[in-house]
Amino acid sequence: MEVIRTLAALRGRLKGEPLVACVPTMGNIHDGHLSLVRIAKSQAPVTITTIFVNRLQFGQGEDFEKYPRTFEDDCAKLEAEGNTIVWAPDEKEMYPEPQTFYVDLPKVSNKLEGRFRPGHFRGMATVVLKLFNSVQPQVAVFGKKDYQQLAIVRQMVDQFALPIKIFPAETVRAEDGLALSSRNRYLSPAERKEATRLREAIIGVRDAVLGGDRNFIAMEYAAGALLARHGWNVDYVVVRNQRAVLRPDNTDKALVILGAAKLGQTRLIDNIEVQAP
Repeated sequence: MEVIRTLAALRGRLKGEPLVACVPTMGNIHDGHLSLVRIAKSQAPVTITTIFVNRLQFGQGEDFEKYPRTFEDDCAKLEAEGNTIVWAPDEKEMYPEPQTFYVDLPKVSNKLEGRFRPGHFRGMATVVLKLFNSVQPQVAVFGKKDYQQLAIVRQMVDQFALPIKIFPAETVRAEDGLALSSRNRYLSPAERKEATRLREAIIGVRDAVLGGDRNFIAMEYAAGALLARHGWNVDYVVVRNQRAVLRPDNTDKALVILGAAKLGQTRLIDNIEVQAP
């Protein structure tokens, strides 16, 4: 497996490669990331995993400085999985001058995650566009765990007419159902046991939807209240349409239930897709 640090070296290496798949990450590779690499490998002979902790998508008071950086371990896992190239620029390489041009996002970017993490999606979309321009892949793989991010990336690719096929990957979970995340390591043993309740609350909403209930506001409130009773600081539990992650109208059947809440000092997110009857 090759590790490339500069844009010039990356473009030189990829010159003449007809089909490339890209997996953008911020490192701290776990089984969820490796599942994306496996999908990428099935789509192209050259798989590039990017590792870059992007300062632009961290808000004030968020964990940029303490975000886990485990590069050597990441490379070992990726090499064992058969990844072709790790593209790992430093901040000077990615932002050789202060970034003054940004992707201007639609209003959905200010809702849900965007409401609680102002500027996050602008920074995410800007770096993803730069990664796409650097790698110039034909395929890119994103996990469904960051569902709103996936929706925004898909819309960006469509509206900028980027020649990239976006593959969504199912969320990888621990045996007890907790979605894998780099931030799970911050949970205490007691919090780790409690952490599955977020998924349980979301499943409760899903089951109500499958039963024909469309009083979404009431079921959202009940799910949030359940979490709050068990010590969670709830940002949201909501029902949205899958297409644009907006509040569904009476015709929407393809739905997604999304939740975000803080347990102790650790903020967790999760979601479940559901087809309403």
